[in-house]
Amino acid sequence: MEKTFLTYEAAEKIAEKFSTPCYVYDEAALIAQAKKALAFPNAFGITVRFAMKASSNRAILRLFNSLGLHIDASSAYEVKRAMLAGIPADHISLSSQQLPDNLAELHKLGVKYNACSIRQLDEFGKANPNSEVGVRINPGLGSGGTNRTNVGGPASSFGIWHEYIPQIKQTAEKHGLKIVRIHTHIGSGSDPLVWQKVAEMSLGTVALFPDVKILNMGGGYKVGRMEYEKSTDLQKIGEPVAKLVAQFAEKTGRKLHFEIEPGTFLVANCAAVLSTVQDMCDTGEGGYKFLKLDTGMTDILRPSIYGAQHPIEVLQKTPDNAEADYIVSGHCCESGDILTPAQGDPEGLLPRRLAKASIGDFCAIGGAGAYCASMCTQNYNSYPAAPEIMLKSDGSLKLMRRRQTLEQILQNEVEDD
Repeated sequence: MEKTFLTYEAAEKIAEKFSTPCYVYDEAALIAQAKKALAFPNAFGITVRFAMKASSNRAILRLFNSLGLHIDASSAYEVKRAMLAGIPADHISLSSQQLPDNLAELHKLGVKYNACSIRQLDEFGKANPNSEVGVRINPGLGSGGTNRTNVGGPASSFGIWHEYIPQIKQTAEKHGLKIVRIHTHIGSGSDPLVWQKVAEMSLGTVALFPDVKILNMGGGYKVGRMEYEKSTDLQKIGEPVAKLVAQFAEKTGRKLHFEIEPGTFLVANCAAVLSTVQDMCDTGEGGYKFLKLDTGMTDILRPSIYGAQHPIEVLQKTPDNAEADYIVSGHCCESGDILTPAQGDPEGLLPRRLAKASIGDFCAIGGAGAYCASMCTQNYNSYPAAPEIMLKSDGSLKLMRRRQTLEQILQNEVEDD
């Protein structure tokens, strides 16, 4: 049966102090993943940027900052959030689908900007003429765990299409800009072989821009949340790319600094949602048995939109080894609030073999560190945002975010005059 890092004893302690549902992060696991990323093979130096959209709580940002990681932000709001957490502006890189309205301010602060369209590059040049900038390139192919997480190729709006290099140069020349960074990112859960191919293609792009000093290959490394899913070996995929960068230096005399932007890799398997079985039902012979939890798409949306698989473990004080097949459903009044969809098919159902459960049992949903707390249907059915808890390396518990109150949900609503 599936396992998470939470024990019954830890779950009981957490639930007694903070109630359920709540996110629980494993500090020791976060530190271990950061060290793996920092050891990424490189020829002439590496900067690891945490893709903060994966999990944006300030406690996570501060922990990674203390370990030497920098930040990849996806909006001007994320930049501000990171700075409020104490991250130095010059440790933040911004690549955004939406053009920030404060480009001059961000540049003055030291934030590194990657233009993701010709219009963005033009607007950056108007706001910051005769300065340095990066550009995000769509290399013409992509790869993701699903089509929804593929952000490269002709079906993606992310980055400047690779055939538009002349337009990039023309726009840069118009404003006296130096292109010093080439950035690309092909998708979340990408195929390692495709990633390596794009790295080779990106070096070809770098060769067209003589001022480029940094090659940023984004992130998107596969992370196996389930036992049968494979995870990308960073050493295995990094070594060939480091050799390519070294060969590029031999040919051109240009020693490129390398950057990566892992998100899921750093945090996915470092957190779980702790919930409680609050009801059970079945649909008769030939039907399904359902476990109804006090969590759901308000805290973990990925199964409902991707058909993503998360390990689920029923935690009991005195397990008796009895098992049963269940569909695990969330608490929302929404037929799609299912935590055990068919793999890759959010509209399908796939029963899970779990410990035979009873109402009141704890249920831990693993793999919840990435794109869960930061990407969910918060406040749907007026459920409050769940608290976030750090399980410290010494076994103590630290509150990272309090449970939202109904008053906080309502605070921005305006009374009629």
